Amino acid sequence: MTSLAARNHSYSPHSKFRVGTAFRTTNGEVYQGRNVENASYGGVICVERTAFVRAVSKGHRRFTAIAVSCDLNHFITPCGFCRQFMNEFGKTLEIFFVNDDRMYKRVTLEDLLPFAFG
Repeated sequence: MTSLAARNHSYSPHSKFRVGTAFRTTNGEVYQGRNVENASYGGVICVERTAFVRAVSKGHRRFTAIAVSCDLNHFITPCGFCRQFMNEFGKTLEIFFVNDDRMYKRVTLEDLLPFAFG
């Protein structure tokens, strides 16, 4: 299960911009997420939140890493809303931006959101 494979189940009829994620809990379980769009763009649910909500609803609260990828062959980062959402579960979370060639960049959540609150 990878972030690249997760894109295949994206629901993105409006933007046609498929995004996928895969992340690992501290006990090694992997959860995937995909973007879920809505005609009301404010109702869009990003990949990071779909994956986190799924894992949290199964009792997980600690995570080690997350990978994010899209259909374009360049790196994308989580939006500001998702960065703050992920901060709830740890500032040291490793984030990997993965492109179609399986090349990646690694940062921590703290790199992306240095002045987080909460």
